[in-house]
Amino acid sequence: MARSALLNVMVQAAMKAGRSLARDFGEVQNLQVSLKGPADYVSQADRKAEEILFTELSRARPGYAFLMEERGAVAGEDDQHRWIVDPLDGTTNFLHGLPFFAISIALERQGQVVAGVIYNPAMDELFTAERGGGAFVNDRRLRVSGRAKLSDAVIGTGVPHLGLGHHGNFLVELRNVMGEVAGIRRIGAASLDLAYVAAGRLDGFWEDPLQPWDIAAGSLLIREAGGYVSDRDGGQAMFENKSVVAGNEQIHRALLRTIKKPLSPR
Repeated sequence: MARSALLNVMVQAAMKAGRSLARDFGEVQNLQVSLKGPADYVSQADRKAEEILFTELSRARPGYAFLMEERGAVAGEDDQHRWIVDPLDGTTNFLHGLPFFAISIALERQGQVVAGVIYNPAMDELFTAERGGGAFVNDRRLRVSGRAKLSDAVIGTGVPHLGLGHHGNFLVELRNVMGEVAGIRRIGAASLDLAYVAAGRLDGFWEDPLQPWDIAAGSLLIREAGGYVSDRDGGQAMFENKSVVAGNEQIHRALLRTIKKPLSPR
């Protein structure tokens, strides 16, 4: 595949940060970890990766604004462009030696995501997409799954843990979905879940709450792979509502309907 200069900038930044994460992943037991919140840890590896991404992207496109997980919002002279960056999605996996974590970079232009990169350095899988240009993994074109029925589908989700509320609401949704599908998977990194929907490895995905850096790149990958992605109300206010539902047209529609059902009797 031919990449634009802009996408090459994003890929090079992700690969450089990925090399740093890969080194730290190999020494995961020696990492110094500080507590950021209940069951939510941030490590030296996370901060190093974010610094690399900030430096590389700033050098390539001076003036672009940033929205980053650790730094938060960083204003830029160019108010038309914004990088949305998660330097280490799946921190808990990373710290436990599980190879399901990723760097996620999206570029937003005038409020619309136009390019996205998700890179898992542990598996050396690079997912890329540009608006109107298709979605790829390691230069292979992606298409969402063709399964049309929930009964044939494997669906990804996130499971709320200590420090995240709405456990009861999630259990209602989980019970409704698990009764309709062939399987449910919890990978632990929303960016990878969305990339796997784009790749057809998962037939669908739903989760909330999520942040823009969890959603931005993966949502573009799914659209460019022929899929559908929305907030839990079927709209496009994913960043504001902090929710996402994804799949092909049929699975997306069925999943939206299923997660909104009231709890049925046994």
